[in-house]
Order: sequence, then structure tokens, then C-alpha cells
Amino acid sequence: MLLLCLDTATPRVSVALGSNDRVLGEVQLARGQRHAEQLAPAIRYLCDELDVDLAHLAGVGVGLGPGLFTGLRVGVTTARTLAQALRVPVVGVPSLDLVAYPLRHTNRLVAVALDARRHELFYALYRPVPGGVQRVSDYEVGSPEDLAAELAARGEETLLAGDGSLRYWELLRDGRLEQAGPSFASPSAAALVHLATARFEREEFSPPQEVRPLYLRRSDAEIEWDRRAAS
Repeated sequence: MLLLCLDTATPRVSVALGSNDRVLGEVQLARGQRHAEQLAPAIRYLCDELDVDLAHLAGVGVGLGPGLFTGLRVGVTTARTLAQALRVPVVGVPSLDLVAYPLRHTNRLVAVALDARRHELFYALYRPVPGGVQRVSDYEVGSPEDLAAELAARGEETLLAGDGSLRYWELLRDGRLEQAGPSFASPSAAALVHLATARFEREEFSPPQEVRPLYLRRSDAEIEWDRRAAS
């Protein structure tokens, strides 16, 4: 089962190809918010290097966010368009899950925090279970202080991941927290290969037209429009 997997929820563009739960190759690009310019060439490059024909895909996996609005729309729209053209299903996985999954071997609580701009974070908490991680909180948007308060209330040894945890480490840090580091700052398309493969095997996929980004708040453009209308 050949899958193309991609995530564009953060400034990083991540694309991977996988077959039967094995990652064949991955490309990651992190040069500003140029998702529309970078995604298609990254897919083409990866297919050329691995000698893979998109016509042989069994499905497409995509990170659903939450994340940066423009990048997220580019990724989800690309996944839907490819799946419709190839007549294959889509599996969507929240991007926070894609940061947490590579940390499944820890014995601590995992907190994932992605930078949401405006002094806010998208975040969720996870607990390692056999074969993966289980989310133990809602997907949230809030300030670094909100996340710090929630972690303090839990009082557990916690591994903190995501680019938001790097940016706001000084506001989040205490004696029970450890920083996972830059290697776990962004959603991983390789992790998406594993998670999407399992869902495809359970037939937990969707028609392309039903795949929607996970938004936890309104876009900057919508907020600015309302501000101008009010003034």
C-alpha cells in the first residue's frame, strides 16, 4: 500500500512516501511561509528520487492542523486535489498528533505546543501507550501561561515538544518539564505514514471532499475585517 503523506501546518513543509508502514523517503523544507511554492516541487522531487508514479498511490495522508491558516489550506487543498484526481481516499490526522507520535517511547506525559502567533499556542497532552500515544486533553488554543498553569496543576514529569515550546520555553519551564528539542519541533510526515497506514488498514479514511482543516480560532484576516467593520 503506497501512501503520500504531507503536513504544512507550521512554517515547515514536510512530505513523505511510505509503503506498508515503511517510510521510503521524506523531504522537509523550512524557509519561510512559501508553502504554495514549495509543496508541489517537494512532492515531485521525492517521487522522482524514489522512482514512484503517483498513479500507483493507494491513498493520501494529510496533517489537519491546527496551524498557520495559509499553509494549512495549501496542504489540505493539495491532498484533496490529488486524491480526487487519482480517485483514492484521504486520511487526515491532527498535526499535534504528528509531533507527539515520535515521542511514544518516553515514560512521561507528553505536551505538544505549536506556535500559533499572537502570543498563543496550539497544544494538547498525550500519554504513551503500547504502539503509540493517546491524547488525554482536548486540542486547545491559549497563551503560554495557560499551558504552564495546566501542566503545573497536573504536577507530572512532562516532555515538552513543538516549536511553541521552544519559543516560549522561559515562560513554560519548571523542574518537572524537559524540552524535547529542535528535532521534535514540527509535525512529521514520516509519523503520518505510520498513523495513516494503520487507519487505512482499518478503513478509517474519508472521501476527499469531506476532509477539512482543524481550525481552533479565526484567521488574522477575519479578525482584521471585523475590526475595520467595527471602526
